[in-house]
Amino acid sequence: MKYFITLFLCLVSFQLLAQETPKQDLKVGLVLSGGGAKGFAHIGVLKVIDSLGIKIDYIAGTSMGAIVGSLYASGYSGKQLDSIFKSLNFDDVISDNLPRDAKTFYERDNSEKYAITLPFNHFKIELPSALSRGQNVFNLLSKLTLHVCNVNDFDKLPIPFFCIATNIETGQAVLLDKGNLAQAVTASGAFPSLFQPVIIDNQLLVDGGVVNNYPIDELKAKGMDVIIGVDVQDGLATRDELKSAPDILLQINNFRTINDMKKKVKQTDIYIKPDIKDFSVVSFDKGTKIIENGVIAAQKQIEALNQLPKRKTNLATETYLTSNDSINIKNINLLGYKKYTRAYILGKLKFKENTTLSYTDFNEGVNNLVATNNFDTFQYQFHKSDDGKGYDLNANLIESNMTTFVKLGLHYDDLYKSAALLNVTKKRLFVDNDVASLDIILGDNVRYNFEYFIDKGFYWSIGFKSRFNQFHRNASAELFLDSNQQSISGLNKLDIELQDQTNQLYLQTRFRKDFALSIGVEHKRLKIKSETLTNNPQQNNIVFENTDYFSVFGGLKLDTYDNKYFPKKGIYFNGDFHLYLHASDFNKTFSQFSIAKADIGYALSFTDKLSFNILAQGGFKVGDNSTKSLDFALGGYGHNFINNFSSFYGYDYVSLVGNSFVKSTFTLDYEI
Repeated sequence: MKYFITLFLCLVSFQLLAQETPKQDLKVGLVLSGGGAKGFAHIGVLKVIDSLGIKIDYIAGTSMGAIVGSLYASGYSGKQLDSIFKSLNFDDVISDNLPRDAKTFYERDNSEKYAITLPFNHFKIELPSALSRGQNVFNLLSKLTLHVCNVNDFDKLPIPFFCIATNIETGQAVLLDKGNLAQAVTASGAFPSLFQPVIIDNQLLVDGGVVNNYPIDELKAKGMDVIIGVDVQDGLATRDELKSAPDILLQINNFRTINDMKKKVKQTDIYIKPDIKDFSVVSFDKGTKIIENGVIAAQKQIEALNQLPKRKTNLATETYLTSNDSINIKNINLLGYKKYTRAYILGKLKFKENTTLSYTDFNEGVNNLVATNNFDTFQYQFHKSDDGKGYDLNANLIESNMTTFVKLGLHYDDLYKSAALLNVTKKRLFVDNDVASLDIILGDNVRYNFEYFIDKGFYWSIGFKSRFNQFHRNASAELFLDSNQQSISGLNKLDIELQDQTNQLYLQTRFRKDFALSIGVEHKRLKIKSETLTNNPQQNNIVFENTDYFSVFGGLKLDTYDNKYFPKKGIYFNGDFHLYLHASDFNKTFSQFSIAKADIGYALSFTDKLSFNILAQGGFKVGDNSTKSLDFALGGYGHNFINNFSSFYGYDYVSLVGNSFVKSTFTLDYEI
């Protein structure tokens, strides 16, 4: 009965309006509320509006309503939006989890071994302002609105549009109807604690739903005669439904919203309330069902909707870009950088002016820059170039003030035993584009690993590494004793203590996007001793090796694995050549020699959970063979091997020894 009364009142109101204004001259406004994933229902409503050919004259939206509304206003149809949103992985869009290949080789090697990373400032741990910077959301919206990139007045979009954000400093609602469309919509949907605030016109903006989640008054002020409203907001939740921090934040905000909506519903001529009670703001995996519920809710108002004016032309245009579409970037205008050079930024972006590249390559360049964590935001906008044959890229960067990080981890394996990992990483230590990292590994075998890297972008970068490793282990006697000594002693295994100190100074450059070429010099101090052969009570142990080695080296690396330890896709190659030129010659047997080795791997996935990885490794020594302590030694498992040691399942550590080797590993991983 309530539905029929509402429908009757809507029809009566339209008849009264028609007496005053010709039907085709009626101005129809569409207001779309915020609601996170529940905003998928807006797409279902738009599909019904399209099927009826209804003319929409103005769109207002907040949060998810702003995202859907802006895309519809820019020319997409409801069906196109349905296809786009169903194709997205929202876990990737919402998070800041950038593809691994967007990171520097330094980050690829190191970032995944830490369990916790915390900013550290003035000797205090600082928590981030939000879980995500929202860069992936902005990137997506920029791509989807590229066809209207020259429109800075939202009234000039195919359908005029505005959205609402909240000034977090004043608590006031901010109406955004000019500027960068993608940036404005990102601000409107910047849910507090999930996405960091967005700065527009020196205002710190967050989700508009904090103060105005259903901007009907502002839409009426635009001269609209009829308002269609789509409401995907929650009612108050019960205590059993309040299970997470976002749930509680929404509940607090809903106290005010529910009271406001009592008035706003009465102002709405056609009020559409999809059934979203079984969904939450993060039910992105239920998008198909939510869209269907939007269709159902709109169909209940179909008689009222049919009374509205019809558009004369089809609004939808060919707007959606595929990953193969190319962009011709004519000029690059960068603002906001002070401590980093233009060459550094362009080096990370991996493209220059007057370059034609696919949008996928452009996005990868943005990811490369963002992955450095040297910038809080990288907001950009395309403009058609003066000659009309390409785009000018205008970008504004905000450099991060966070330069120090504390990272923690735990580890256990059968070689190094238990270990607690403490890392301090400092950026801009001596120059603006450097990073220093110190690992202290405390446990059964105390170790350290220090790295310093000056990133020069397009040019040769400079690095320094220093590490100390030690372990105590039964190892093959063949690595330390010649055949006669083994025969006399009758030993196959020796209980050894090994200490290795390695220092490297090197140059590195990247080419063809995914390859890193390194050349450098190395100092290695290697000490190996054992008590196994000691018969003299005055002698605690026998020292097999106590030598300083000096060498030059070169390396070539390709790493497109999506995960260092459990890759599901990608290719890996790491080739290394060392030429040992000089040694302090503890054993009086040194003569120049060289060692070459390489790893090559390939990973692919059969399903989202099941993946297969094949890895082949090999190496050989050229020249003098008297320095046996740097021979290849296979056995054990793990990822933290030094020198020419390598894992080999089924054998104990340092069990198989030789001056050359070839091995293959096949791994089948299933993610639980």
